[in-house]
Amino acid sequence: MRIIDAHVHLYPPEANADPAGWAAARGEAHWATLCTRRRRDGRAVQGFPSADGLLHELDAAGIERAVLLGWYWENAATCAEQNRFFAATVRAHPDRLAAFATVQPAAGRAASLAEVRRAHSDGLAGLGELSPHSQGVAVDDEGWHAVLALAAELRLPVNLHVTDPASRPFPGRVETPLADFARLAKAHPSVTFILAHWGGGLPLADLPNVLLDTAASPLLYGAEVWARVGRDVPSERVLFGSDFPLDLYPRTRPGAGLRPFVAEADGNVPDAAARAALFSGNARRLFGWP
Repeated sequence: MRIIDAHVHLYPPEANADPAGWAAARGEAHWATLCTRRRRDGRAVQGFPSADGLLHELDAAGIERAVLLGWYWENAATCAEQNRFFAATVRAHPDRLAAFATVQPAAGRAASLAEVRRAHSDGLAGLGELSPHSQGVAVDDEGWHAVLALAAELRLPVNLHVTDPASRPFPGRVETPLADFARLAKAHPSVTFILAHWGGGLPLADLPNVLLDTAASPLLYGAEVWARVGRDVPSERVLFGSDFPLDLYPRTRPGAGLRPFVAEADGNVPDAAARAALFSGNARRLFGWP
């Protein structure tokens, strides 16, 4: 079974060495709240592997390729740093890794569009994971819509962070009204949007340019959520994504890595064709990979 993980995060070595200090030096307080905190039992919410560590984890889980996603950084300089790191990482591992670029639309229209164009010329394959709600950008902001228009021109899919309105409170939680994503999709019908975290439950019936990914699924939903594949959501509209290096099973299998997540998806999508589409077919079609 071939598997592509369409939602993985990776950070520069400087961030891995001292995540909290790195974030403080760059003014990225929201990322620090979400990614460097510890649970009540003292365990970190996620790890900070190197590129080699990520590849080792992919191998252990039987995942042939992964898509590195950026973050909804508060500052444009952090976006540029992440994008240059991703470009170098993909050049070093072109057969295993692809990457999306990140951008801060609040930096201004000219700067944002220039960063998108540079990232595209560097070989990055999409935009995201972005979150206008977390980045302080109104969904009707002219600069934000200019970024999306350029994404359509360059044929870059756009991954957006979505918070389920019914989800429990957690440190750093930001409301992301589902109606906003429907408005964006309808305003930019030529953009392929990927809504992270199962899209927060957003119905897709009248949104043909929207896909969902399954990132962080065990932290948000029970295993029964996989029954949505084919029942509520056409199987060709879902991308397998983990949100690695988040610890996905902190209560039952802390630090277990990606293998249990692959097994959960495999065991809860009974239709073979739907499984094949979920695990790799949809991603191959989206990115034009053979």
